[in-house]
Amino acid sequence: MNAETGGYHKEVTIVQATPQQACGCACPSPFERPEWYALLADSRPQAFFKRVETGGSHATIALNRTDGRIEALRNWYAFTWRPVVPTGEAGDAMLEALARDLKREAPRVTLWPLPDEDGSATRLATAFRKVGWLVSLTQCDENHVLPVAGRSFTEYWASRPGRLRTTLKRKAKKVEVEIVEHFDANLWSDYEKIYAESWKPSEDEPDLLRRFAQNEGAAGRIRLGVARADGVAVAAQFWTVENGIAYIHKLAHLESAKPISPGTTLSAALFEHVIDRNNVTLVDFGTGSDSYKADWMEQVRPRFLLDALDPAQPAAWAPLAKRAARAILARGNTPR
Repeated sequence: MNAETGGYHKEVTIVQATPQQACGCACPSPFERPEWYALLADSRPQAFFKRVETGGSHATIALNRTDGRIEALRNWYAFTWRPVVPTGEAGDAMLEALARDLKREAPRVTLWPLPDEDGSATRLATAFRKVGWLVSLTQCDENHVLPVAGRSFTEYWASRPGRLRTTLKRKAKKVEVEIVEHFDANLWSDYEKIYAESWKPSEDEPDLLRRFAQNEGAAGRIRLGVARADGVAVAAQFWTVENGIAYIHKLAHLESAKPISPGTTLSAALFEHVIDRNNVTLVDFGTGSDSYKADWMEQVRPRFLLDALDPAQPAAWAPLAKRAARAILARGNTPR
């Protein structure tokens, strides 16, 4: 089965020209929609989009040129990255065509964070290997999720660790919670102030996150929550809901308010909101191995990094040698 490459495109309209229904793919996450890629492309002059067609189906892949290689078009807010591609043989042929064509662009391609519960990481690695790339596929992160499994919030909460349930029982009355399903500039300002004073590091591209939140609010997908103590905002969280999945994007609280645990109270309120009111089937807590996520989530899914090098290009030889050396060292350190 042959796939025809459709060239490279700077404009994000090429993604808009690849609707999910037409390509046969599953519904996209927040990080696979044209609006998301448009936000990223605005600040990345080397961003480009590749379209592949075969037999009336088509697929797209969002990429960025940087440091002599091609990488996934992403930033640290994204939970995942993957090409928008049909399942089955047609999609596999498209992936091979993409991988083959990328040899003309760079000696190295690095893609992450790839999911594999849908086979994305494995399919990509297979496609790149088939057309001659030397591929390393390694775990680079993890994703915590909660399958709701038909439970009500009360049923879910009864299974949480005792210390978490005790904290909520003792502290919930000390804060007031507000949750809205639209973008609210005042609540977003509260979030930004809390984040700036919280324990978390400075955000990369905060303007992009605000624009993303505004887009999600306009589409009715946002769930924005703020907890107040004595009228002062002390915790804030930014969630979205779509296709039966709740995504926890950002959360922060004031360190000065830690004794009253406003983050726990706000999180519980948002879990109750999305489970009982929005009837989600999955809650996705994004990437990262933060220990507190285990109190709320029940499953961990790996995220992968694919690093592909073309041995036919001299620029790939040095990193290939380094990769080989690391493999030798790793074997030497393996207990026998």
